[in-house]
Amino acid sequence: MRTDYDAVVVGAGPNGLAAAITLQQKGLSVLLVEAKAEIGGGMRSAELTLPGFIHDVCSAIHPMAAASPFFSQLPLEQYGLEYIYPPTAAAHPFDDGTAAVLRGCVQETAALLGVDERVYKQLMEPLVRDWPLIATDVLGPLHFPSHPLLMAEFGLKALPSAVQLSRRWQTTMARGLWGGMAAHSMLPLTKTATSAIGLVLMITGHLKGWPLPRGGTMSLARALGSYFMSLGGVIQTGFEVRSLKELPSSRALLLDLTPRQLLRLGGHRWSSLYKAQLERYRYGMGVFKIDWALDGEIPFKAAVCRTTGTVHIGNTLEEMVASEQLTWEGGHPEKPFVLLAQQSLFDPSRAPEGKHTAWAYCHVPNGSRNDMTAAIEGQIERFAPGFRDRVLARHVMDTEQMESYNANYIGGDINGGAIDIGQLFTRPALRYSPYRTSEKGIYICSAASPPGGGVHGMCGYHAARRALKDVFKLL
Repeated sequence: MRTDYDAVVVGAGPNGLAAAITLQQKGLSVLLVEAKAEIGGGMRSAELTLPGFIHDVCSAIHPMAAASPFFSQLPLEQYGLEYIYPPTAAAHPFDDGTAAVLRGCVQETAALLGVDERVYKQLMEPLVRDWPLIATDVLGPLHFPSHPLLMAEFGLKALPSAVQLSRRWQTTMARGLWGGMAAHSMLPLTKTATSAIGLVLMITGHLKGWPLPRGGTMSLARALGSYFMSLGGVIQTGFEVRSLKELPSSRALLLDLTPRQLLRLGGHRWSSLYKAQLERYRYGMGVFKIDWALDGEIPFKAAVCRTTGTVHIGNTLEEMVASEQLTWEGGHPEKPFVLLAQQSLFDPSRAPEGKHTAWAYCHVPNGSRNDMTAAIEGQIERFAPGFRDRVLARHVMDTEQMESYNANYIGGDINGGAIDIGQLFTRPALRYSPYRTSEKGIYICSAASPPGGGVHGMCGYHAARRALKDVFKLL
């Protein structure tokens, strides 16, 4: 291995890869190091249950990757990435056998919401129209936007809590669909700005759909890695960094790590103020995840759920509000909100002929060791009677196992820290640029920096651009 580079990036998750690519595109010499044997972070796939059943270990469905202002402009299809787009982006079943759906068109989605059709169109049509103009600003640090009036319009809709915004709608169907979207925030739905993630997911669904990579999420990671190396970048796997002194010398160091790792690796290097802010950083709810090998499709009562890649299982808005609040307060709901993906319905490479896979998780208190298998399967059985009879094998991961899989998932928090209003733009610390650490030339580029969790690469992209300005004077 060389002993010096222009830049070194630690951690080969979506943000580390985005940072490395952004730097390499400028002709710099970049080394990307990864502790695990394979790059990807949350973008890995494996035979977790039975031979021939390919499961996504963490991330599965990728609306944010497909709509990412950075990833979407890369020629990743030349490096093996193929997105599959289910005909329905997401579905939300109810106890009566009906289901709300998110389709690719605002009008199609709205038309199924009865008396809420007009209100849905009034809310979403301007946002979908304007998103290409504001996406980079929304998915970035706090700064003066390129289109301030459009950003203000988005902010007025995104800053209220999900419960506050839900008052626009009258029907159980519209309110339930909205609640399932907003619950991706991993916060109580009464919290300020929980509308933001729900709106972004609905916008991307209408513009790009909610696709899955053919062959597994690992296809996205491998395409990013191959593109980076085609530019001349260097990747070293199996390199677990225990001290920043172990790394080759470089002019810039970018860390796809969260505050806890920053404190462990370089606590003595940070200023007292920066160190104090890192120590106060708050992690959010964790997840309990299950993968199944199935003997057939999931027999949802609502037929539309059998033609969608993602199913939100939570019934009414009120039920989801109660379960997420209880989880935030340290409890374990008997009927948790469950996010479920059915990749093999659309990608036959995921399972042997006639068989299927399923992927799901629910939120749990940070660090919880409770086994939520019965609760999750009970929720699926509730809307798909006979589901348990089709289970051939299962693989479970609690919060400790999630953190062991990816050290950034502290206590099972896959968002890299709570994305509430107190940490939305100031993650991980209140600074002129949130990507700068207190030591010159060292940057944080993980989901613990703006805009937070999700497979979009924008944290790494913005951190790398900060380094290009500060260190290399290339922007």
